[in-house]
Amino acid sequence: VQLVESGGGLVQPGGSLRLSCAASGSISSVIVTGWYRQAPGKQRELVAQIGSGGSTNYADSVKGRFAISRDNAKNTAYLQMNSLKPEDTAVYYCNVVARLESGRPFNSWGQGTQVTVSS
Repeated sequence: VQLVESGGGLVQPGGSLRLSCAASGSISSVIVTGWYRQAPGKQRELVAQIGSGGSTNYADSVKGRFAISRDNAKNTAYLQMNSLKPEDTAVYYCNVVARLESGRPFNSWGQGTQVTVSS
């Protein structure tokens, strides 16, 4: 099972980006998907999570600006980021906790995608 992230880049303050995290392989069910970020010299922090039932959780710093969603048919999660600020600059990682078709648990991270907010 592999996670592939895409959608990062350079954007001006106030701009938008949408990150994608596609999971390929024998996944039976996704339990929770999370987006995390890590800025230089800082610890990795949770940005947003979405549970199997669709419940969501956001860091206070992104509430009202970011939205997490998931397309179960495509095993793909998204992070829509609006009104971006320079302090949102970081490497963004997705994390998927799931159950494989074999019944084994699965917990993996994407490779990370750089988001830079700068004028």
